[in-house]
Amino acid sequence: MRKRWLLLLIAVVALILYFILRRPSAPTVSFARTHRETLVSTLPTNGKVEPLEWQAVRVATPGVVVKVPVHEGQDVRRGVVLAQLSAPGMADTLHAAEARQAEAQSQLQGLQAGGRTSDLTDIASSLDRARVTHDEAVREYNSLKRLLDKQAATAIEVEIAAQKVRAAELQIQSLQARRKSLVGSTDLSAADARLREAAANVQQAREHLGEGRIVSPVAGSIYSLPARVGMYLNAGDLVANVGTLDRLRVRVYVDEPELGRVQVSQPVRITWDALPGHEWQGTVERKPTEVMPLGTRQVGEVQCSIENPERLLVPGTNINAEIRTSVAEHALTIPKTAIRRDAAGFWVFLLKDGRVQRRNVRPGPSNVTRASILDGLKDGDAVALPNDQPLKDGDRVTPVFP
Repeated sequence: MRKRWLLLLIAVVALILYFILRRPSAPTVSFARTHRETLVSTLPTNGKVEPLEWQAVRVATPGVVVKVPVHEGQDVRRGVVLAQLSAPGMADTLHAAEARQAEAQSQLQGLQAGGRTSDLTDIASSLDRARVTHDEAVREYNSLKRLLDKQAATAIEVEIAAQKVRAAELQIQSLQARRKSLVGSTDLSAADARLREAAANVQQAREHLGEGRIVSPVAGSIYSLPARVGMYLNAGDLVANVGTLDRLRVRVYVDEPELGRVQVSQPVRITWDALPGHEWQGTVERKPTEVMPLGTRQVGEVQCSIENPERLLVPGTNINAEIRTSVAEHALTIPKTAIRRDAAGFWVFLLKDGRVQRRNVRPGPSNVTRASILDGLKDGDAVALPNDQPLKDGDRVTPVFP
């Protein structure tokens, strides 16, 4: 009897072991524990560099580039010649305009002096002769008048001499009136108008000739110089871009869902793949006013300014940007990849008594790798990291902590 019970006990134990061994083992899942830290929340994205202050220098009148006395990267002052264009025929036009101006000036000066020199000389000579004739007639008249008093001349002779005096006086008056009539107020006005017109033509010719000299409108660095000797440039073609490179603007492209995190004055860190190990610091200066497509993305242009004292960054560069959107002190954090999302919201798989348990959470600020949790977890909780095996609420697991 005792032997029978012993055999029965052995059979039951063997059956229990059989079912235990047949049951599938719990999958191995990696977990991470929550811990407290200062979390700097950043928004990583990309952008493009341009000068903070710059000016595009373009051609006003077409021509062939005959001289480029500057080079790309050169610092220039305002007014420095960037390129010289040919201006066929404009030099001759200027010389002709200057000659017409000199002629108009001479005519005006002559009128202001009383008339043309030849006319004035002729009248002056006639006046001299008329005065001589007048003086002779006066002497003759006086002599005959004395003779008349002595009964040595007749009254008719005296009257004839007096008529000669009056004739000489009339000739003098006529010549003087003629001299005054040489220049009238309308003549002076017309001459002055001709001079002003000639001066305007000279100025216009000089401006057209000067348009062949392309000068820098601002002081700065030449960061683009497409003009080359021998090129023909049409009106509006670009000669150079001049701007300040010590301080740059960065247009950072932020995806539409993240725009709410961006605020003016937030710090920005810039890196460039072409110069690993270098970084530039700046701040957000302006939020976007519209959302626009960029490839497959919908983005807003966030304008930032950065310092570039060594001028290592150049306009047109494609850069990486990190906007520091917030800093959370003593935040409860988990790896960002542990957070899952569905129609019900954000949640994690929490380790509880060897099983995973779905737990709703409320995420806070995050950075590239970690996220803060504002509600749903406590210090020391373990949350499941992504794995190849699908999990569901209540699954038994074998936890490992990398």
